Amino acid sequence: MKFIVSSSELSKQLQSISGVLNTNNTLPILDDFLFEVNKNSLVVSASDLETTVSCSVDIESKDEGSIAVPARLLLDTLKTFPEQPLTFLMDTENLGIEISSDYGKYKLTGHNSDEFPKIPVIEGGNSLEMDSAVLIRALSKTLFATGNDELRPVMNGVLVELSSDGMTFVATDAHKLVKYQRTDAKADSTASFIIPKKPLNLLKNIMPEEGDDFKIKIEYNESNTFFSFKNINLICRLIDGKYPNYDAVIPKENPNKLHVDRAAFLNCIKRVSIFANKTTHQVKLKVTGSELHVSAEDLDFANEANERITCNYEGEDIEIGFNSRFLIEMLANLDTEEVLLEMSAPNKAGILSEVKGDSKEDGEDLLMLVMPVMLNN
Repeated sequence: MKFIVSSSELSKQLQSISGVLNTNNTLPILDDFLFEVNKNSLVVSASDLETTVSCSVDIESKDEGSIAVPARLLLDTLKTFPEQPLTFLMDTENLGIEISSDYGKYKLTGHNSDEFPKIPVIEGGNSLEMDSAVLIRALSKTLFATGNDELRPVMNGVLVELSSDGMTFVATDAHKLVKYQRTDAKADSTASFIIPKKPLNLLKNIMPEEGDDFKIKIEYNESNTFFSFKNINLICRLIDGKYPNYDAVIPKENPNKLHVDRAAFLNCIKRVSIFANKTTHQVKLKVTGSELHVSAEDLDFANEANERITCNYEGEDIEIGFNSRFLIEMLANLDTEEVLLEMSAPNKAGILSEVKGDSKEDGEDLLMLVMPVMLNN
């Protein structure tokens, strides 16, 4: 089996799908790429059993066949070549692989393609199409809030709820929660499923940045979800389990409303949090009138910091503590110049949202919730 391919094109495509490869696999075959040659097309797949991602590359060939190729060795080799045609000669019987370049020849040993995990096929599922820009935005707004708790696997993914009214993406790690809604992306049927964060991060990294908008087809059934766009296919197993009732956690009555400049608030917390306790990362917000007082202290080392920012505030004076790392993450993932922090009591969650302005997209609604840290006065 012989084919000729552009070194830079192959390298680029393999880099994009290599994120699925794990460093310590129980099955040696998972360290390989699966190469499937069909005349002038090469389909390369990589898998970690839970997620399989594949891409197609244009090649020159008259042959057909398949073989598994050691991924790390091939990636490291391709990185060193400038743009040039490479000739691959693969013996599917003896599993020998020879690569010829302008510089010389390189030999490596492949593996039997039959050992590679079979890619699941979605049968009897539903499907929808959405703009890539919408999906990229939804993922960048929610993925940072997913958990890492092996005991609560449902929190290690993003809940996707589909309906004829729109789509909702929810992520939480029990300390912070993000709910992102789109009314301009709709589905024919109602469904909800939890997608693990690894394939979603992979998807976000593979998808081209803004300016290149295209449609993504999403198919799903009880156990898998399948994304296809351009020359890329990604299929992943869904997380099995019941997602927490997130609506019950969101406080409905929040009489205290604080409008503040996002960049000023974010930079203030970044500076003040340096002086906070290294275990709790606690910063204290004290709002009186049109002044927000932000402070932190670390009693063990006698460190403290205080800053004041002007703000617009409606409500009673309040003193509330938050984990500065969560506030920084959330403010960094909001886009508008001004943000709104709604609070009801020092022991109830605070709600951060964007104030409608120039940079707020139409058809989207974003709510971020952060649990307070109890103040020890």
